[in-house]
Amino acid sequence: MDYKTILSQSSNLLKNLSIKNAKLDSELLLSSSLKISRENLLLNLNKKIMLKENKKFKLLLEKRLKKAPVAYILGYKDFWKSKFFVNNSVLIPRPETELIVEESLNYLPKFKYKKILDIGTGSGCILLSILLERPKSIGVGIDISKNAIKIAQINAKLQQLHNRIKFLNTDVDKYNWGKYDLIVSNPPYIKKIKISRLEEDIKNFEPKLALDGGYNGYLIIEKVINKSVSLLKRNGNLILEIGYDQVGFVSRLLEKYGFYIKKISKDLSKKDRCIIAQNIKI
Repeated sequence: MDYKTILSQSSNLLKNLSIKNAKLDSELLLSSSLKISRENLLLNLNKKIMLKENKKFKLLLEKRLKKAPVAYILGYKDFWKSKFFVNNSVLIPRPETELIVEESLNYLPKFKYKKILDIGTGSGCILLSILLERPKSIGVGIDISKNAIKIAQINAKLQQLHNRIKFLNTDVDKYNWGKYDLIVSNPPYIKKIKISRLEEDIKNFEPKLALDGGYNGYLIIEKVINKSVSLLKRNGNLILEIGYDQVGFVSRLLEKYGFYIKKISKDLSKKDRCIIAQNIKI
């Protein structure tokens, strides 16, 4: 059987289960089984698959048919300009979260020493992506999950940034170390009641700790904002990812704690996704 036939059959199986991006998922799983790039796969669709490779692909496909996310099956996810190791201890990095990196780089001079804090760092992908672009800066990532910190530390070594970064297992409420030029965070912001309504790929596999924003969706967001007042230098910036319908309430929270709203950024779907705020409290 050739690659083209296998891709067609597997895509149809995934489509029948209403799995989004069925074609792309099939291509990623097959290219992984073949140990070649997706581009190489698409250039050789008429090539026959070997029995051993086919068995490996079927095992991966079975996991996807059970709704396991492709990133967890493959063990990595592309984010910004790099690949990051992921498993079900961390949230899968998403394209919209790249907005935090993009906005952060606007406020960090390339060749100046700046200190960055990432609250709820997960895989470390946000902070590591920023530091790869800003060679003079250093960073600290904190997370309440011990397993997430282990993943972030692995990614720091893979990106050869372990000398410029520290990852600490702590709750934001208990963290009091240092003053920072920039704080970034993609906190849990989904209402507890809505988690059971999420897609199966998310609710059955991704860590609830990284999704659950409490009864109203703002519990962790407010903790991050409150703590950022004391952790940020005066005129330092806080960049937060939020839900598309949360900009009004989060803006009021920021103003309540003494922040000035500098910018609200929209994602590729034109939905409000990031708030950039400045600490103007004395």
